[in-house]
Amino acid sequence: MQRILDILISGLALLFLSPLLLPIALLLRLSGEGEVFFQQERIGKEGKPFKLFKFATMLKNSPNIGTGTVTLKNDPRVLPMGKFLRKTKINELPQLLNIFLGDMSLVGPRPQTQRCFDAFPLDLQEVIVKVKPGLSGIGPIIFRGEEEILADQAGSVKFYDNVIAPYKGQVEAWYVDHQSMLTYFTVILVTVWVVLFPSSQIVWRVFKGLPVPPDELKEALNYPVKDV
Repeated sequence: MQRILDILISGLALLFLSPLLLPIALLLRLSGEGEVFFQQERIGKEGKPFKLFKFATMLKNSPNIGTGTVTLKNDPRVLPMGKFLRKTKINELPQLLNIFLGDMSLVGPRPQTQRCFDAFPLDLQEVIVKVKPGLSGIGPIIFRGEEEILADQAGSVKFYDNVIAPYKGQVEAWYVDHQSMLTYFTVILVTVWVVLFPSSQIVWRVFKGLPVPPDELKEALNYPVKDV
């Protein structure tokens, strides 16, 4: 059922969003480095790699420059038009192609690069690869402001590896253990809600029993400490 819904929703979305996607593709072709799509290898179901589609927002050699596959706020590798596309998350829309082709689902753990996936504890890696990665999910909702979090840390890469990745792995594994059609539709609705109301704490109220963030992340993740 989920695969059927993925095909139907992603196909319809590509059709209805084409008046937006085609002009953006043209603008990218005529600006920056002339690249329309950025394809990057990500870890998929059963640990199999696949090519993830995004609109090009950074320099082509970005993975080999600076902090590699970890992107920071105001990252100098981001192209001028890329700042708008990343802020609005429009750069993520080409992943509808990955969903339509079967590499991803609308809902699931965020597809990680090998470097970021390796930062997850091994026991959680084994759980996360049981399902297809998703365009949205509980992890992506909670960590939608990850670049801002890293911007406040002097040792951003170390903070990612030691604090963010272990907790993110717990959240993604929690989704796998609690996945259902109800969770699928709830994640979609919550995603729309947090796009409209970015400071909302709804994810913590709707998904009961989520792993508690470490103290270093509670404020940044808008965790309702008073409700605990």
